[in-house]
Amino acid sequence: MTHDHDLVLRPTPAQTEAALNPPPGRTGGDLVVESLAALGATTVFGLPGQHALGVFDALRRSDLRYIGLRVENNAGFAADAYGRITGEAAPLLLSTGPGALTSLAALQEARAASAPVLAIGSQVPTAGLGGGRHGYLHELPDQAASFRGVVKSVHTVRTQSQIPSAIAEAWTSALTVPHGPVWVEIPQDVMLAETPIPVVTGGDTFPEELPPRPELTAVAADLLAHAERPVVIAGGGVVRADASKKLRQLAERLQAPVVTTFGGKGAFPWTHPLSLQSWLEDRHTTDFLQDADVLLVVGSGLGELSSNYHTFTPRGRVIQIEADLGKLESNHPALGIHADARLALQALLETVGERTDPAAPERVREVLDRVRARIAAQELTLEQDVLAAVRKALPPRAPIFWDMTVLAYWAWSAFDAKTPNTMHSAQGAGGLGYAFPAALGAAVADPTHPVLAVSGDGGALYSIAELATARQYDLNVTWLIVDDGGYGILRAYMTDAFGQPTATDLPGPDFVALAESFGVPGVRTSPETLEADLAKALAAPGPSVVVLPAVLRMFAPTHRD
Repeated sequence: MTHDHDLVLRPTPAQTEAALNPPPGRTGGDLVVESLAALGATTVFGLPGQHALGVFDALRRSDLRYIGLRVENNAGFAADAYGRITGEAAPLLLSTGPGALTSLAALQEARAASAPVLAIGSQVPTAGLGGGRHGYLHELPDQAASFRGVVKSVHTVRTQSQIPSAIAEAWTSALTVPHGPVWVEIPQDVMLAETPIPVVTGGDTFPEELPPRPELTAVAADLLAHAERPVVIAGGGVVRADASKKLRQLAERLQAPVVTTFGGKGAFPWTHPLSLQSWLEDRHTTDFLQDADVLLVVGSGLGELSSNYHTFTPRGRVIQIEADLGKLESNHPALGIHADARLALQALLETVGERTDPAAPERVREVLDRVRARIAAQELTLEQDVLAAVRKALPPRAPIFWDMTVLAYWAWSAFDAKTPNTMHSAQGAGGLGYAFPAALGAAVADPTHPVLAVSGDGGALYSIAELATARQYDLNVTWLIVDDGGYGILRAYMTDAFGQPTATDLPGPDFVALAESFGVPGVRTSPETLEADLAKALAAPGPSVVVLPAVLRMFAPTHRD
């Protein structure tokens, strides 16, 4: 009897010949790029450094496309966005010590947002490993230790024969749900030494699926079928699993209102009769969610931003579907189902029957009317007009990337993403400088749509060097910089808490002149001309900068009421 595990793929004569007679002059760096290509990678991001020169030299001999950024953290953000847009593991090539450590904030964001990034960093020569103080440039006692609390998995290579398997293992880890960043490090001498190892050709990996346990979905289906007031919270896991259509089918079958988290924007149609939209920082929405007798949470850990700063206290039964085991029931007791959102929603669709509730759309309208009335009472016309201008100027399927800035906080609640997987922000880890380099990565991933990045002037200065990258590769990214002369949201927070701000005002550059010095066209706009100026910039090929001098205010919070 022949078993599947007894089957061995035999090499073809051509493969045998290539293996026995590999081309001369190859190094460990070639094994790295060959392994990536064999796994299906087509594009890599990064910056060269002394210990990583072996792999960068090998890039010259490969068909991989290299996108070089000016700062390692920005390269990480670009790889993060490439992974979000394509669903593929985005290779990120870095050097040792300072170069590697500079990427940590970007890898933290990728981990929080479940973006698949395959970071490959160099190491000091093998003789310097092990924690001794040998005095090598960039040396750390334990470089990998800096990454263990940030990435999904760490893979250390010490010999050339370990390179293909370590990269394949890391690739599988990055693409196993929940997706995330991984770290591989390879010593300088291993990369530089000539190799007798044959050209890497086999690279198939099979990330494991994460189906729900059937006994748990049976209980969940029963709870939903007998619910009087079911409500759904849809998080980023729905978007990442490409499960938006299944979510809509289930919500319509149950006649259950749906609210999307800030990471789940676009998971449910904004104008659908059952859409509560994304007003999670509003007490009216919180009260409605608390009143549900069965609350289905899909692809969200119900963290700080998704729970109105932990003021949300559900009174009914909670069903939580989450691919990240550490987030399951981490904030509220629930029927916890450890599963990929798409597979779990499919299981519920196969089990749950039709439910009628003609009053559900009316209850949704009542909540949204209360939210709108609360916002309208605060005289925030400027902020709403600016956000509306951005939405009107942006084509429906064009991606938008938001930095941590006042307009982005408005967008989390009030922006209609229109299409799944088109709205992204740094709300996973909350670091500054995300939007523009991430938008560059998205433009590399899909050049068929223009990409918009939105930053404040404070966040823009974190990534201003990447205007050179945008120009070098002629990427179709428009960068909207809202210039309020400092860290606007921190200024507001400090004024509210302490009566006056400190260290939040920033004398800044002339962003239009600065953009033009990089060869990137820039324009200064106003709230009245913003829509037209943005639309014109987005329609033109190549990069551009639009600067809006404006001081925007946030709507009043309700979590302190």
